[in-house]
Amino acid sequence: MPGKKDSKPTSRKSVRVSLAEVAAHAGVSIATASRIINGITNKASTETIARVKASIEELCYRPASIGRALRCQESRIVGLLAAAIENPMMAAIAGSIEKALRDEGYVMSLCDTYERADVQDEYLLEMHAQLARAVIIIGALKSPVLDRMRIDGPPLLFVNRPDPGHAHSPYVGIDNYQVGRDVADMLVARGIRRVGLIHASLDATAATLRRQGVLDGLAAGGVGEDEVIHAHVEGLGHLKVGYAAMQQILALPNPPRVILCMSDLLAYGAYRRVIEAGFDPVSDFGFIGFDENPLNPWIAGWLNSIGVAADRYGQASVAALKAIWDGEESYGPVYLAHSLRLNGKPLPGELSSGR
Repeated sequence: MPGKKDSKPTSRKSVRVSLAEVAAHAGVSIATASRIINGITNKASTETIARVKASIEELCYRPASIGRALRCQESRIVGLLAAAIENPMMAAIAGSIEKALRDEGYVMSLCDTYERADVQDEYLLEMHAQLARAVIIIGALKSPVLDRMRIDGPPLLFVNRPDPGHAHSPYVGIDNYQVGRDVADMLVARGIRRVGLIHASLDATAATLRRQGVLDGLAAGGVGEDEVIHAHVEGLGHLKVGYAAMQQILALPNPPRVILCMSDLLAYGAYRRVIEAGFDPVSDFGFIGFDENPLNPWIAGWLNSIGVAADRYGQASVAALKAIWDGEESYGPVYLAHSLRLNGKPLPGELSSGR
């Protein structure tokens, strides 16, 4: 009995549909198919355009962009570098930008820099090598490659945190100094003078500007420097910084009862430490944060927060990129309108509260 032949598994190979196959399927020339795919339809009939588009869909054709990118020295890719995707606010902003870019026909490449300058530089170089159409940075840090890219690299757009090395770089986001002033004005108007101020590293321009706005506003309202208690810790994530800084405040003989945090995540950390210390975080303390984190209505009803809704960043960022691509050299910062969301409870220390 003859031996049984070994059966070899059939290997499946992914075969890319070619432009020639699309043209043959639609019954048109390769040149005609190419023009229609690239949006040049003035020489083609409505029926021809419909046939080509139907063939594209039926064959699942996707044009290779690398050739065009090499010819034009740019691609459909827009790089987005975020300082900390674990921060729900940054993730929500990134999602808003991705949707707006996709609606305009661009592809977003998302990278997490982990608030590290060396990682940011690595991704900036990679985006340059990939001929990215532009690079958007949410939470930029000072770095050597960033300095070079401003001069010789893809267009840069800074979101939520201004360019740390050049004040006039294109920016979309909150007016960080002004929101600090607005919070200070609100505190002064409510008769609140003694405040605990929690911040992380001041290397980042957003926190620096917010803090300065708060201090200038309080000073203008007659609040003395000795009435503002500063607490911060270096080298940790915002949750841990808020927790550790709140410990510093609680260790004081008479800790301030209004706690102003330079980000909502700092407030989350401070809130946990207050609970562990046996205080009531609602009646004993009042927390104010920055960013309007999308999680706040779900898990932080105790938090007052000032900021911009994340879904407003997408269209504003794409509009800014279009202006940059169109060569508007005088294109300035785009400040999105901010709002202060109060949780409806009196802040400890208000004149109306009798304290």
